[in-house]
Amino acid sequence: MTTPDDDAALPEQLRLRREKRARLIEAGNDPYAISVDRTHSAAEVHAQWGHLATGEETQDVVGVGGRVVFIRNTGKLCFATLQDGFTASDSGTRLQVMISLAEVGEERLADWKADVDLGDFVFVKGRVISSRRGELSVLASEWRLASKALRPLPTLHKDLGEETRVRQRYVDLVAREEARDMVRTRAAIVSSIRQTLRDQGYLEVETPILQLVHGGASARPFHTHLNAFDIPMTLRIAIELYLKRAIVGGVDRVYEMGRIFRNEGVDSSHSPEFTMLEAYQSWGDQFTIAAMTRDLIVNAAAELGVESVHTPAGEVQLTGEWAWVSVYPALSEALGEEITPDTTLERLRAIADARGIEYDPAWADQKLVMELFGEIVEPTLVQPTFVNGYPAIAQPLARNNPDDPRLVEAWDLIIGGVERGTGFSELIDPVIQRDVLVKQSLKAAAGDPEAMQLDEDFLRALEFGAPPMGGMGLGIDRTIMLFTGAGIRETILFPLLKPQG
Repeated sequence: MTTPDDDAALPEQLRLRREKRARLIEAGNDPYAISVDRTHSAAEVHAQWGHLATGEETQDVVGVGGRVVFIRNTGKLCFATLQDGFTASDSGTRLQVMISLAEVGEERLADWKADVDLGDFVFVKGRVISSRRGELSVLASEWRLASKALRPLPTLHKDLGEETRVRQRYVDLVAREEARDMVRTRAAIVSSIRQTLRDQGYLEVETPILQLVHGGASARPFHTHLNAFDIPMTLRIAIELYLKRAIVGGVDRVYEMGRIFRNEGVDSSHSPEFTMLEAYQSWGDQFTIAAMTRDLIVNAAAELGVESVHTPAGEVQLTGEWAWVSVYPALSEALGEEITPDTTLERLRAIADARGIEYDPAWADQKLVMELFGEIVEPTLVQPTFVNGYPAIAQPLARNNPDDPRLVEAWDLIIGGVERGTGFSELIDPVIQRDVLVKQSLKAAAGDPEAMQLDEDFLRALEFGAPPMGGMGLGIDRTIMLFTGAGIRETILFPLLKPQG
């Protein structure tokens, strides 16, 4: 809700708070302090004085500040609960403060009752005591308003609606410990991933988000325009091609974790703007990069203190060995008949029709095999599984299988029936790579919005020579979803949403 220009049109709570603000300013009291003498956080007060017995008092004076999340004003003694900001180590500690007539005087007690509302930030200076009910408290000798909240907080003991949670995440973070814990969990997982990569010798770099040529994946890009050069540009759909340039330049192991933009659907597991990790290792292949990927997940689990996670598909054990399955044999087993790269398109269509699986009549056999595998086999892969032996169409930037060029040296990581990441033995032959990208560019010219464009600079880089390498991509948001069981809108702090109204 926006704020009307006319104060008379405001809801009562908003109008009353604005009136308080105006009254304070008119009296020469700035309701938005530049600074206060805050000496301790609530967590530090609990850590140092949490041992106090019921009714015990000290002469130790502290200065504390926080958001008022509970308030009870009685005659000569007022109580409030202040909530700290949350950190990597705690979810926002709360501390009681007491405003007493005997300590602050009649005028300041009256000011407290008149000026302070739920949601305000206040500063309190006073002695640390334990109340008669045994609650650790600060008995104020002085207090001041640090920041006046002009909108009331939601009722903290009632659940916020999902739409409110994602549209007003700042309110969600104040109201729900689960929301704060989501941010902390994500930060812990991302930190663990970076630490694992550092420990294994990877160098973190940053590559362009604005790009002249979109490539590195099959996806529809967002288009924009660079006024300085008067040229069209796109937001990146992948990080791959620039990281491979870095490998050409001599970086032994390289990664980037950053935002990716794909102008596609929005649902519980897809967002047009999301975070991707891509990493490349010289002298590696699909198997060495898979081992690294497993380390990322297992170490993140250890950071969170878990060995298994619950998913809608079942309980997933993250420790131990991870399975490998190949597309054609796994599909054959699921169907009870042998499916190979030689299986005819007509037979594949018949299988899809019999099982009610929708497909585009323009699809070739390889594309239809991937669709059948995704619909029939993939949902059954609950435990961590590297699926390899994909048709060549799956990864235009991966190396072909030397024994059967109709397949690629690539895998998808499936956990809980959901794809979490992908990896492959990289294609480093610039002649073959040019042929593949030319075919992709012809598809783009023919109107395929997801086909890659021809990137001449990337091909020029490959022509300088690149070592054999393994590469991977891991969806960070889907990794958070794996560990938390939440949808993608919950794991992204400020998700992209359709405008209201």
